[in-house]
Amino acid sequence: MSSSLTEIMVESKSYNAKDFYIGLGLAIGSSGFIGASFIIKKKALIRLQRCGGLRASSGGFGYLKEWIWWAGLLSMAIGEAANFAAYAFAPASLVTPLGALSVLISAILASKYLNEKLNLFGKIGCLLCVLGSTMIVLHSPKDEEVSTLNELVDKVKDPGYIIYILIVMLYSLLTIFYFGPAYGNQNIMVYICLCSFIGSLTVMSCKGLGLALKETISGSNNGFTNWLTWVLLFTVILCISVQMNYLNKSLDLFETTIVTPIYYVIFTSLVIIASAILFREWENMGTEDILGCFCGFLTVIIAIFLLNGFKELDIHYGNIKHMLRPKRELHLSNNTQWHNADEERLITRLDTELEHSYGA
Repeated sequence: MSSSLTEIMVESKSYNAKDFYIGLGLAIGSSGFIGASFIIKKKALIRLQRCGGLRASSGGFGYLKEWIWWAGLLSMAIGEAANFAAYAFAPASLVTPLGALSVLISAILASKYLNEKLNLFGKIGCLLCVLGSTMIVLHSPKDEEVSTLNELVDKVKDPGYIIYILIVMLYSLLTIFYFGPAYGNQNIMVYICLCSFIGSLTVMSCKGLGLALKETISGSNNGFTNWLTWVLLFTVILCISVQMNYLNKSLDLFETTIVTPIYYVIFTSLVIIASAILFREWENMGTEDILGCFCGFLTVIIAIFLLNGFKELDIHYGNIKHMLRPKRELHLSNNTQWHNADEERLITRLDTELEHSYGA
């Protein structure tokens, strides 16, 4: 009796570990495809701009004629599909922060294929994005176990989550019809906040659809006979369409190395907030976890500041290497630089005097 119980427990643990690693692998693969899709679609928008087509930021849809843009869309579709599958196997508090890997991939590819500057501060910022997201993963609250769609229906009807949905809808409508046309072309936060708010609802809907698919595949229940499944499916289609449109506008107006990390920070924050409201994970958080989450968010905010505030500075590893040299070498080097500068000024002065003398 005890041996059979032990075997069942071992099988259950191995099954849970398998689900975890499947979700982790899908999340990492998703970040790779999504990070590459930003660069591919940006290439298509640049190509359209060179051809004189109407830009996406001006309401044009000429990018739909570019096969490169469709390749980027396919890459994003694969990434989103993998991301959707990851939410079915792992909690949102694990999958969403791993989106920081797309920040790293996008920044590296942008510096190589789009000639966008990524200096030493930018590289440190990308690293801090990863470190900050890791801290969030370690200390963020974990999802409650929801085994059936009926349980999810009860949670969706919670007043707190309904208020959150109403706030998202109100902000989205105000941005689409007022804030976007008025300030979207000057302020990077307008369209990114819109995509992030809508994206948080997309993630919650994806988790529900993943649960419906799990129930259907396992044979325990046909999840597609439940009304909530079709509401979630409609929500996913609508939200992804809006995100795609306004994310294109952001990429067309601002540099990819700035759009991607800011989008990650706001999107991740709102997903964790929405997940906490829906599953009430914050009730089981301790002081250490709260401080850990705060430090993780602060780390990512610093990373965004490094990426945005110092992106125009021409600083690289050679500058740091020069500072680490002994004082004597630094002194000689500075003297040499001053002597060279004095010689250049003297030569320029003599040339100027000779020109004046010949002119006279």
